[in-house]
Amino acid sequence: MKLLVANANTTEAITELCAAAARGAAAPGTEIIPATPRFGPAVIATRAEDIVAGHALLELLAEHAGKVDGVLLAVSHDTALEAARQALPCPVVGMTEAACFAACLLGGRFGLITFGSTETYRERIARHGLSTRLAGLLAVAATPQEAVRDPEGVGRKLQAGLGTLVAQGADAVVLGGAALAGMAPKLQPECPVPLLDGIACGVGLLEMLVRLKLPKPKAGSFALAQGREVAGVAPTLAKLLRGC
Repeated sequence: MKLLVANANTTEAITELCAAAARGAAAPGTEIIPATPRFGPAVIATRAEDIVAGHALLELLAEHAGKVDGVLLAVSHDTALEAARQALPCPVVGMTEAACFAACLLGGRFGLITFGSTETYRERIARHGLSTRLAGLLAVAATPQEAVRDPEGVGRKLQAGLGTLVAQGADAVVLGGAALAGMAPKLQPECPVPLLDGIACGVGLLEMLVRLKLPKPKAGSFALAQGREVAGVAPTLAKLLRGC
């Protein structure tokens, strides 16, 4: 089984973190293929950057279409998730989507801790239909770049915030950020509720979907589009969007 772990920003160190976490979670025989887009933001922090990253990500996915068994979006905003799910012939899972749904299997409500603004996560959780399962959102004073450079220091900041989410009623907590990939096992001993890493959850869910061998929808809003013409994009992406 070949799984593509696709970053949506151009920071190679984050791709490497996600790939390492994915390999640690993968079953024997699962090959992890990491990929970084050729253009886009270094780290996604704004709505505009997320749109640009979506284009870059779709171009990246088009290069691998038909060559992998599943795709994990290694971006905590689940950038271009619905578009990728419709366009690609294989299962596509977003890392935050995976962690949030896994959290719902562990308790009644979950929390999410991340960097910077939390509003885009609130919107993404609502889009997944899980607003009523959300106990709270919390941002720590750190950046993804800092998490790559000083994971121990950022880990201490996260640890201090976890208690707040537990006090708000979280039965499990999602670590929201691709730069936090692989950090959950290090923080878990000091946290009274399960911590969920989106990369690990995403790999597990993708392996399940691949093994189920479900067909691509031929009807509904996620059926493959046919005959669409898009000018000015990479030839591989134009071909993917034509449905061929």
